[in-house]
Amino acid sequence: METLFQHLTQGNALFLIIILGIGGSFQSGYHITELSSPSPYIQSFINSSWCDRYDKPPPPQTVTMIWSLIVSMYAIGGLLGAVSVKFLSRRLGRKRAMMCNSFISIIGAGIMLMSKQAKSFEMIIVGRILFGYSSGLGQSVHLMYLVEMSPRKIRGPVTLTFVTFISFGKLTGQCFGLSEILGRQDLWNVLLCVPACFSAVQVIALPFLPEAPRYLFIEKGDDKACKKALQRLWGNGEYKQEMDEMLTEQVALESAPPKSPLQLLRDRTARWQLITMSTIYSCNQLSGMAAIGTFSFDIFLKAGIPKDKIRYVTLGLGVSEILTSIVCGLLIERTGRRPLFWGGYGVMSASWVLVTITLNLKHLGNWVSYITAVLIILFIIFFRGGPGAVTATLNSELFIQSDRLAAFVLMGLQRWFMEAVLGLIFPFLINALDSYCFMLFSCVCLLGSLYTFFVLPETKGKTLLEISEEFKAITVCGKSFSEEKRAETRL
Repeated sequence: METLFQHLTQGNALFLIIILGIGGSFQSGYHITELSSPSPYIQSFINSSWCDRYDKPPPPQTVTMIWSLIVSMYAIGGLLGAVSVKFLSRRLGRKRAMMCNSFISIIGAGIMLMSKQAKSFEMIIVGRILFGYSSGLGQSVHLMYLVEMSPRKIRGPVTLTFVTFISFGKLTGQCFGLSEILGRQDLWNVLLCVPACFSAVQVIALPFLPEAPRYLFIEKGDDKACKKALQRLWGNGEYKQEMDEMLTEQVALESAPPKSPLQLLRDRTARWQLITMSTIYSCNQLSGMAAIGTFSFDIFLKAGIPKDKIRYVTLGLGVSEILTSIVCGLLIERTGRRPLFWGGYGVMSASWVLVTITLNLKHLGNWVSYITAVLIILFIIFFRGGPGAVTATLNSELFIQSDRLAAFVLMGLQRWFMEAVLGLIFPFLINALDSYCFMLFSCVCLLGSLYTFFVLPETKGKTLLEISEEFKAITVCGKSFSEEKRAETRL
């Protein structure tokens, strides 16, 4: 741990990680939890705004529809942000793309702040779209920046800070949402604007920090600027090994120019990487973690936890997420990626089976409800200490420079689309299947455990080109996608 800390503090690396975090994945985490506390006040605002405008109260279904738009437009904005990653990050570079993203967040906060005085629920919807766009763009650029600035030997811990800041953002949203702080009727619009303060800090600080070294060397061809950036980040040194790795990758990329998302989908040599990340993202989204984040109040209420105790339970969840992601960052280079995936999914699957059992036995007494809460916390610990944490690292390791931007667009589209769909269908699932809906999550987690155990290669300590060769060697029924491509070429 001391070695890692010393490595991070020899230059500006630790400061850059913090600045990237507060303007990147922290924003996404905050926006996940920000609506849970002020939701009744916002719906009351919709009702009063409608009355002031039309001199009559709105029908209940109208309020529900407007509230649904406010919730769902965040995911639509996220989709748009994910689509624009390739264009903006290549045109502006990683640093200026992050700054542009922060400006969008600040503009969204300004619109959201003025919505209450303007008595306009439409402004809330526009603000949510801009927040979603900022999150969709910021998550991808943040993760790219981390992987392109970090040396191979500490790439895992550095990229895991992405997940730590998501957890920190979620906990911050829960804390500020308490009625003792900003979760009150007169301050709900201020609560929704808190992330803009962190965006402003990023806009001020980022111009004084270096661009991503890998971007400078491979995409800009500026080896002197790359070396200078490495020295500013990690301290004085020649960094010959890092520069040689980038040179090897650059030579390999000369015969493979950057791909569009459609070209990447057609490329058989990257087929297993896409299948792997698509499977892992699907398992993460459908594992139940997204449902806990969005519907934690309903889940704990169904478990039998008293209403006045639920907010403290959710705060406990936020603290456990942060601590677990930090511990995972310290362990990932020792354990490797694969055990954290298949082991985490396995425990998560077992946790949901036990949650289903305890939900059906809650009539035995209040103690059963607290066992359910403990099991859900156990699920979150193994998610954040396993698949939830390592996915960001793996996604940044599986694709070489020419494929990375297109891959981030595709994975971002899938992530935001599934988040929107899950937000729509989960309330119906929990009503239709009651406690047995968690068995569906258990089956998904089991699938993730089996896939990562039998198919996923270990990526710890390997260069991006070595990892690419590992995936090309994966065979099913004695054949691989790369062999099929060579056969087509000969024909």
